[in-house]
Amino acid sequence: MNDSEHPHHQHPHHQHPLPEDPHWSPAAGLVGVGWVLTAAAAAWCVLLFSSGADPAGRLIAGVAAVGLLVGSLFGTLARPRLAADAAGVTVRGLLGTRRFPWSRVRGVRVVRVRRLGREGSLLELDVSDGGGTERLIVFGRLDLDADPEDVADILAARRPV
Repeated sequence: MNDSEHPHHQHPHHQHPLPEDPHWSPAAGLVGVGWVLTAAAAAWCVLLFSSGADPAGRLIAGVAAVGLLVGSLFGTLARPRLAADAAGVTVRGLLGTRRFPWSRVRGVRVVRVRRLGREGSLLELDVSDGGGTERLIVFGRLDLDADPEDVADILAARRPV
């Protein structure tokens, strides 16, 4: 078999036409689960505080509820997390949206990482703002709800040479 017969050796933009303005966000279902867990953790906090539970238990419940709230809020507000068009890329976070024209995108690469015995990929965007400050923006599969390698291929196809 040659490479063209192996679907995993083909680039996604060779298999399908490019989306008009591709964008990526955390999975809506995952964000929904986060909100359900946030509500459950908040109820757990209310129960612990009203029952006079020990301070350590209340602290753990409070930290869990706040952590889930921040994660769920991020997943809700940072949509889409990454978008690309002919002019550049847009990155949305909890505190706002940043736009980077392609001329300020210094590099797009995929980094393979091994954590907890499992291999994964991260998408790295090396960008500079108008003042010359360099930034490295990192996206994982949960940020994009897509394989970072597929996203990198689409960004490479979008980016002017």
